[in-house]
Amino acid sequence: MKKLFVILLALVSPAMAHAQEGLYEPEVFRTVSVIFLVGLFMWFCLAVMRRIMDNKLRNKIVDKGVPDSVVSSILKTNPKEDLNANIKWFAILMGLGVALTAIHYTLPLGIHSLAIMAFCIAASFLGYFFFLKQSDKKSE
Repeated sequence: MKKLFVILLALVSPAMAHAQEGLYEPEVFRTVSVIFLVGLFMWFCLAVMRRIMDNKLRNKIVDKGVPDSVVSSILKTNPKEDLNANIKWFAILMGLGVALTAIHYTLPLGIHSLAIMAFCIAASFLGYFFFLKQSDKKSE
């Protein structure tokens, strides 16, 4: 159900962006798309490197003679961490969206634009930190 919702949202969003002729600027769209693509590429590279390193570590542990059950328990991922990763990405993208909106309304572009971007992303990380702190208190 969630995947269907995301796919439908992805199909409808270009039409929604095109419907707002006055707010759509090609430079802003290009900038946002480049930032998104670079971030996606970096995330992909980190995921590939993590899997390669996990595989090397697993092979070294197995070569030492450690049982497979111990190896799988060491390299097992926690589902709670996956949920926290989703919240982290939500916080980052929300901070980025707020920053880009604020930059749009404080034209012309300049050094203050970078300051707005830095403060908004820092605030989103701070919010994520407080979220982790609250979730740790609830789990205890």
